[in-house]
Amino acid sequence: MDWFNKLQAYFPEHEMKDEGQMRELLSHHSAYRKWETDQFVVTYAEFPDFLFIDYLLVYPGTRGHGVGSQILNRFKQKGKTIVLEVEPADAEDKDTLRRVRFYERNGFHRANHIEYTRSDDDGTSFTMDVYYWSPNEVSERTILRHMSTVCREIHNFRALKYYGRVVADPEEVLNWVQ
Repeated sequence: MDWFNKLQAYFPEHEMKDEGQMRELLSHHSAYRKWETDQFVVTYAEFPDFLFIDYLLVYPGTRGHGVGSQILNRFKQKGKTIVLEVEPADAEDKDTLRRVRFYERNGFHRANHIEYTRSDDDGTSFTMDVYYWSPNEVSERTILRHMSTVCREIHNFRALKYYGRVVADPEEVLNWVQ
């Protein structure tokens, strides 16, 4: 799975799913899909009322030519809310700043009332920001429900088999903040 190796080389280790889990998601979960060309790879889950973009990687030689925006626009054409996770912007990590600006330029909003904290295999906590785009007005409570579905259906899919634990119990990793 060359596309998996490319994802693994790009994304932080604590954000990557196990290769076997990804393979099983693609072959056994009706919502989970992969879209790949020679310019990019994106894995996502399409639910009846929203889309979750799990990994989006535009290959290095293709970056800066609008490919990422074109991918997002294709998803937007489905007319569903789109939810995704983004590393928080860190002034010392220019890649995080670029990613946040990319999603904001494409009309995504940070869910300010959702705190999303997970832990890696060593028990080290890490926080991700939840971003969303919607063709209609949508509440952050709805986004929270969508993220709960993502945790249950995607992140925890056969998690005991691959990690020996539930990796994203929505009751523990998602919090509503005023």
